[in-house]
Amino acid sequence: MNRLRNRIRDIPDFPKPGIIFKDITPLVKDPAICRLAIHQLLQPFLGRDITAVAGMEARGFIFGSLVAWELGIPFIPLRKPGKLPYDVRSVSYDLEYGSAGLEVHIDAVNSDDKVLLIDDLLATGGTAKASCELLEMLGATVAACAFVVELDFLNGREKLRDYEVHSLLHY
Repeated sequence: MNRLRNRIRDIPDFPKPGIIFKDITPLVKDPAICRLAIHQLLQPFLGRDITAVAGMEARGFIFGSLVAWELGIPFIPLRKPGKLPYDVRSVSYDLEYGSAGLEVHIDAVNSDDKVLLIDDLLATGGTAKASCELLEMLGATVAACAFVVELDFLNGREKLRDYEVHSLLHY
């Protein structure tokens, strides 16, 4: 995991003073390290009955689509409101400084689907929890959630206590 950790860049005071942003762009810039991250993300789920991978806009699209491709299963994009062209189901959730929302096409998943939710980072858990709820609104089962980075001190895992959680790096 040190090879991955060495490709996560700290950006102090972004997006506001006092925050140390964990920048994954050096990781995705290095094909060998990115491939390692993808393989480590999907490793616990090999041989399991996962039927789709979902990822949240935007960095979840990077890791989620690559995991889906490796597993040979569909990728489901969870988008910001107003970005999807078909009928959607929506969920709103609270952020530290306001609220946000996610949408998914109403036919993206069904009651037979067991979905692996992927994102780059687990912080407070609000986006991940809302993503799980959105998928479940359509009848899918969230099999697990996987993250490249988990900020343990923000206790996001607590919001996901009803789900299996797999994180590669812990800060």
